[in-house]
Amino acid sequence: MILVSGATGTVGGLVARRLSGVPVRLLTRDPRRAAALAGPQVEVVGGDFADPSSLDRALSGVRSALLVTSNPLTHAHDENFLTAARAAGVHHVVKVTTLSVADTDATDLVTEWQRENERLLHASGMGWTVLRPRAFMSNTLSWARSIQRQGMVRAPCGDAEVAAVDPRDIAEVAVRALTEPEEHAGRAHPLTGPEAVSPVQQTRTLADLLQRPLSFVELTVDQALGGLLERYPAEVAHALVESAVRGRDRMKALTEPTIAEVLGRPAHGYRDWAGDHLAAFRG
Repeated sequence: MILVSGATGTVGGLVARRLSGVPVRLLTRDPRRAAALAGPQVEVVGGDFADPSSLDRALSGVRSALLVTSNPLTHAHDENFLTAARAAGVHHVVKVTTLSVADTDATDLVTEWQRENERLLHASGMGWTVLRPRAFMSNTLSWARSIQRQGMVRAPCGDAEVAAVDPRDIAEVAVRALTEPEEHAGRAHPLTGPEAVSPVQQTRTLADLLQRPLSFVELTVDQALGGLLERYPAEVAHALVESAVRGRDRMKALTEPTIAEVLGRPAHGYRDWAGDHLAAFRG
């Protein structure tokens, strides 16, 4: 039995769709949202990282688990999951963090939170694999509405090149780690795309694929922060801006060969990802 947390999220949902030939249990706060993923070997269970008893039930009989948490204001979610997993006899946990934990100059809230999450996993006594992706290519879906309505992309740090990664590649590496734990145990996999691209370059790629002109408008740091404060707690919004600004130093532009080494094929580039998601930008 393999358990996938975050089954309705970006990575968890992609992993759920790629696991086959093994019993799979999907953990989600709202099972109705994951009902379409259920099948002969796939069951959907309700649970909450803040409710240890629900984790005890969900992890019963599980051998390997994918752990994806998303609240950088608490470590309780990781602590609760790992405690329940250890008690249930889980052998191997695959944890998704961020490549910024390896950047020595990264000290923002989200990065420090993930560093501590990795430490908790290492200290759990269970087998582990850590997946450290750079920024998701799918983050640019946040541009869809302004592209549809105004033919415009608004973002900060337009020339900051980042080796963004296709979430599908993350999911495929996760599946390998979950189903072949002995090959990946004790390893931290840095995951990037094949090349670094900037928001300006991504905008040009989308314009080319959509066959329509798109303009790029550079947001100031204060403007970007204002937008984030509408969606996130202040501490998280400031951390996200700090991370974006750090992209200007090109540390995020470094590429890693891990995806090609694990999957035996090149990592997807941004044009590959965008070409498969044009419908979202067309509206």
